[in-house]
Amino acid sequence: MPTPSRLKFTKEHEWVKVEGSTIVIGLTDYAQRVLGEIVFIDLPTVGAKIAAGGELGTVESVKSVADIYTPVAGTVEKVNDTLEYDPAAVNRAPYESWIAVLRLEDPSDAKALMDGAEYDRFCTKKP
Repeated sequence: MPTPSRLKFTKEHEWVKVEGSTIVIGLTDYAQRVLGEIVFIDLPTVGAKIAAGGELGTVESVKSVADIYTPVAGTVEKVNDTLEYDPAAVNRAPYESWIAVLRLEDPSDAKALMDGAEYDRFCTKKP
């Protein structure tokens, strides 16, 4: 699946869509492929304030459990409740299956995220 150029990306494999003073966060195609079949997503609480680098929730697959992080500080405005009964939507459509919308404390913080080309290079680096 091609990496969308309209999104930004983190080293922890979250995608971010910047919409003015809010961001939409989800898991990348790379993340869902590494995790395998996703069976549960622990969503954040609406109204929760989360620091940059803070835990937004967790994702559980048949292989493992992983934390989901927010790259910037903000307040959770909305969560994707459909993931509670259909977490595998992230496997089927990772760039449409968002997890949460956050109101940013400082919208300029999102400028430091990777673009699609940078993220592709990051994912193909050999250790």
